[in-house]
Amino acid sequence: MKNLATDYLGLQLKSPLVASSGPLTGTLDGIRRLEDAGAAAVVLPSVFEEQITLEARALDHDLNRGTDSNPEASGYLPDFQHYRQQLDDCLELLAAARRAVCIPIIASLNGATAGGWLRFAHQLEQAGANAIELNTYQLPVSNHLSGETIEESLIELVYQVKQNARVPVAVKLSSQFTSIPHLARHLDSAGADALVIFNRFYQPDFDVESLKAVPSLHLSTSDELLLRLHWTAILFGNLRAQIAVTGGVHTAADVLKAIMAGAQITMMTSALLQHGPQHIAVVQSEILRWMDEHDYTAIVQMRGSLSRHSVPDSSPFERGNYIKTLSQYTLRQPAS
Repeated sequence: MKNLATDYLGLQLKSPLVASSGPLTGTLDGIRRLEDAGAAAVVLPSVFEEQITLEARALDHDLNRGTDSNPEASGYLPDFQHYRQQLDDCLELLAAARRAVCIPIIASLNGATAGGWLRFAHQLEQAGANAIELNTYQLPVSNHLSGETIEESLIELVYQVKQNARVPVAVKLSSQFTSIPHLARHLDSAGADALVIFNRFYQPDFDVESLKAVPSLHLSTSDELLLRLHWTAILFGNLRAQIAVTGGVHTAADVLKAIMAGAQITMMTSALLQHGPQHIAVVQSEILRWMDEHDYTAIVQMRGSLSRHSVPDSSPFERGNYIKTLSQYTLRQPAS
């Protein structure tokens, strides 16, 4: 019998197929359906730092900086009562999910500073979270804020949360850093139990009729996986922390590639929104068929087999791939 079992954040999972934060993990019915379809764990929708610390004067000042000059800016921020309700709903969902399903429930916190919401991390633990994922989405807009300052604040955030948390902590990273291996090493030293590679970068679109910047969201495709594979393969073997891949995981082949790059687990959202929770069962069936055809008995056998340290030629992970890719491209004549 093929063994898909893996471990992640100290949790024993039946497979590497995890449902990441999204609409399906935001309801008890959705979580039940995901478990029935074979999800090994779920990550709840993020609780934003603003939800926890909006009442604090310093954060309130930061959030409203510039809104006096542009009243429309406040339209991106729900009012405090909305935040409070989301907080209560999140805790209730977490507690109910722990009672209703057997798979691990991972809570998600979205923020960039430590002090404001350490208290809430404790509440998540009390509500039953098996682990916490720090979704560290931060977009610097000031030309006075250096990359070093941003990284140092992130490392300090992880250290402070780890000092106060009693459950494992994963750090969901953006790909927008100068040296991802350097940052990963310091996050590892700060105590991160896992790194989640990578947060998707949501950018506003421009409405040329209303002359406004408007939110824009497009579901991922498998093409987005390549960036994740690249950095997972480079980081694998150099960290104590485990690696999870999220973004662009749609098919069994995507899952196999991520595991071979060095991931412990893979996370899906877009594929589940497109095909429904039952897509997990389809992907799992195809993984098992592939393993049978290629004589694998356990998923752990392939982990890291295509990492930078495992392949004979590491140039695809360095400048060699850039040079080879561009030099081999040829212009195609348009069809007549």
